[in-house]
Amino acid sequence: MEINERATYIKGLFDGYELDKTSKEGKVIAELIDLTVELAGRVLELESENSELRGYMSEIAEDLVALEEDIYDDGEEYADYSDLDDEDDDDYVFDEDEEYYEIECPHCAEKICFTDEVELESLVCPACAKPISDSLDEE
Repeated sequence: MEINERATYIKGLFDGYELDKTSKEGKVIAELIDLTVELAGRVLELESENSELRGYMSEIAEDLVALEEDIYDDGEEYADYSDLDDEDDDDYVFDEDEEYYEIECPHCAEKICFTDEVELESLVCPACAKPISDSLDEE
């Protein structure tokens, strides 16, 4: 038995027993039954709306999956970028034969690695974007 059927059944019992609706208790019971019937109707509306929204969400999820497949799974369009690997961007490995230097940024304390080919005057911290040469002049 669904909630609206149960509420209607209780209302029928109340009416069928011919309880005194003018007494204090009868008035309270009648109001509670009316409230129960009204709440049962609203619950049914919400369940219906919820079901409809779930259907929309399911359709959106299916569309999103199809869109993701179109964008990310099609390797032909992005073949030119296959040499790019985002995972290794932060882990640049210097040539073992090449000598490199490491300094600490005086502004943000980030460690900066560079080779002989880089002019110290043009070195900019990649973390804070401030020139390193400004602080070297102060020393």
